[in-house]
Amino acid sequence: MDSITYHKKYKGKIGTELKSPINNKSDLSLAYTPGVAEVSLELFKKNKMASVLSLKSNTVAIVSDGSAVLGLGNIGAYGAIPVMEGKAALFKRFAGVDAFPICVNTQDNDEIIKLVKNIAPVFGGINLEDIKAPRCFEIERRLIKDLDIPVMHDDQHGTAVVVLAALINALKVVKKDKTVKIVINGAGAAGTAVCDLLLEYGFNNIVVCDSKGAISKKRKDLDNEKVRLAKISNKNNEIGDIHQVIKNKDVFIGASKGDLINKNDISNMSKNAIVFAMANPTPEIMPNEAKLGGAVIVATGRSDFDNQINNVLAFPGIFRGALDNKVKKITNKMLIQAAINLSKLVKIPTAEKIIPSPFDKNVVKAVSSAVSNSLPLCGKKMLE
Repeated sequence: MDSITYHKKYKGKIGTELKSPINNKSDLSLAYTPGVAEVSLELFKKNKMASVLSLKSNTVAIVSDGSAVLGLGNIGAYGAIPVMEGKAALFKRFAGVDAFPICVNTQDNDEIIKLVKNIAPVFGGINLEDIKAPRCFEIERRLIKDLDIPVMHDDQHGTAVVVLAALINALKVVKKDKTVKIVINGAGAAGTAVCDLLLEYGFNNIVVCDSKGAISKKRKDLDNEKVRLAKISNKNNEIGDIHQVIKNKDVFIGASKGDLINKNDISNMSKNAIVFAMANPTPEIMPNEAKLGGAVIVATGRSDFDNQINNVLAFPGIFRGALDNKVKKITNKMLIQAAINLSKLVKIPTAEKIIPSPFDKNVVKAVSSAVSNSLPLCGKKMLE
């Protein structure tokens, strides 16, 4: 069965289901009129009770404008629907979270922010998805500031968590440490967030490249986000394109486009190189070619190769933990602990296995516990 036939058969992937019984007049009077009026008045008086008396306690909005969908680019709101619906299905399948796709027919930042703020009363969290950089950074920052529920752009932080988890284990296999030299190709949402989280974790030798080469203080064509990147990375002010910058690096992390580098580039890296080629559906370099170039460990975003770096390892558990603990903001401390917990699920990392499977039943618990265990002590006492 091909994917078109699959979606036509099921008419999508998600629906709604009843959590409460409506089998008789008594049930009906409690679920709807007249009984529901009492609940409505309670929420009118005490908004915060929505997470106790309504679906808000377990519901996430998946918001996208379709401007950066998978490897498909700007295909708009309608093109985004199947992907966001799939995301909702993964939320439910892996973490029991009720999520709903909100695909908006605008790519104006202010309009998106206003819309999300206006629908926020229904939801316990906001998962931003497939919104093009650098717009995604402003949208996320403003919503985090204005809302009292967790907001996370999964393309950024979900990716960063899984990359960090995979890198922790990859370094164990090749017997290297945080002093490794890293090049990240791609300065969009994923590449930027990966750089930020790796720096936060303690890696301090990172160069980020975009389509014009290394992002450095010497460049005069950088937007505000890349100016920030130039200040916090590339401490030696390296210049040149990816083929030059990759030389003598220990780790290549690709968040860009397919068929970008070749085995000669890999052979120019340090001995026992690590390659995370995450472009989808075509990686920056195919695993067999990377290994011919001398890479010891290769990971991609694809399920048909070893070491799939897949956001589904992160976002269901992050929101599960946030919803269960009524977290208002997802912090870097939580994300780093989530990555550490994920890495520990692989007891003995090997070149073929540096990251757990999404179907490992311990994944969601490991990630969600990172959220709860990273709360300030005073916050935990309040929750109790």
